[in-house]
Amino acid sequence: MRTTERARRVEPFYVMEVAKRAQALARAAAPGTPPMLYLNMGEPDFTAPPLVQAAAERAIRDGATQYTHATGLEALRERISGWYASRFGVAVPARRIVVTAGASAALQLACLALIEAGDEVLMPDPSYPCNRHFVSAAEGRAVLVPTTAAERFQLSAAKVEANWGPATRGVLLASPSNPTGTSIHPDALRQIHRFVSGRGGITLVDEIYLGLSHDDAFGTTALAMDDQVISINSFSKYFNMTGWRLGWLVVPDALVDVVERLAQNLFICPSTVAQHAALACFEADSLAEYERRRAAFRQRRDTVLPALQQAGFDIPVAPDGAFYVWADCRRLCERLGLRDSWDFAFHLMDTAQVAVAPGRDFGQAETASFVRFSTASSMDQLQQAMARLQLLLPQGTAR
Repeated sequence: MRTTERARRVEPFYVMEVAKRAQALARAAAPGTPPMLYLNMGEPDFTAPPLVQAAAERAIRDGATQYTHATGLEALRERISGWYASRFGVAVPARRIVVTAGASAALQLACLALIEAGDEVLMPDPSYPCNRHFVSAAEGRAVLVPTTAAERFQLSAAKVEANWGPATRGVLLASPSNPTGTSIHPDALRQIHRFVSGRGGITLVDEIYLGLSHDDAFGTTALAMDDQVISINSFSKYFNMTGWRLGWLVVPDALVDVVERLAQNLFICPSTVAQHAALACFEADSLAEYERRRAAFRQRRDTVLPALQQAGFDIPVAPDGAFYVWADCRRLCERLGLRDSWDFAFHLMDTAQVAVAPGRDFGQAETASFVRFSTASSMDQLQQAMARLQLLLPQGTAR
């Protein structure tokens, strides 16, 4: 059967391929083999807190399961607006918030609304692979701009200006970032947005890990700059509702009607049960629980970072948010006689029963030298994984 060029442009999601191999190894493991530890997936081990689960059960019991407005429940949009005000001190009117079927739908709607065939969108390299595929699906082209540790693996205004061309439509950033866990400093983001706006371009910021910021210098929303920034967010990460497939998009007033028309035709509406459940995310008890969990994620990061360095990894930039560590493994590859991080990831699965994400997914700028560790697993699993790495890896690699 003939498939489209659009579909052929989408590369495999290699993190998922690694997950398949890890699961196959786990199923085929001989008795007594230690269980596989999955540090390759960006999914919190926490699930929705009790009030959220109860709200979902209540919605089903009460028959609150029919279509909602395409932009989401008005009450939920108001709750999200209130969260921006209380958490970040930023006024984001509910009328500019569009509830979506996950952050993926939010990105698709934004790209379809704003990107024409042939438009180019600048993105940092490394960055989350699916984001560039949303640009491609809208017939645009993602232009990956290599970044460095000195830049926190984020774009700078100077690099945006240097790479801006006749076909450039704007930038798609992420703060905090997957895979690096690093954020853009507000001053740097402001400079980027000022330049992009001056060229008539668009600033899209993926903020799905915003609630999981661990540094006050970075923990603010890009929406604080002005009302022309477009922000993508989600209930998956900070709110621990990964499988509920619920997110949102904040757009300028002029874009609301356009996005609504697209949402009506492509999605009808987000999951009604998930929306009713998400209302309970903003109850005081739920928010207190989320903050306890954010502290737990920070503790996990602070446990894993020195353990990885002791095992011989270089961590060029300590993550300030999300639950990832972007670790340079080239010294270890040299000592083990391995070609790159892809081979290294499979070596860890085969010999230590630890699954990590090789850098191949995330771009071309030295990504073959890096692996991404997810610290979303429990502290017990993380400590087991670190112990296995320190036993397995060559002695004398630590500095």
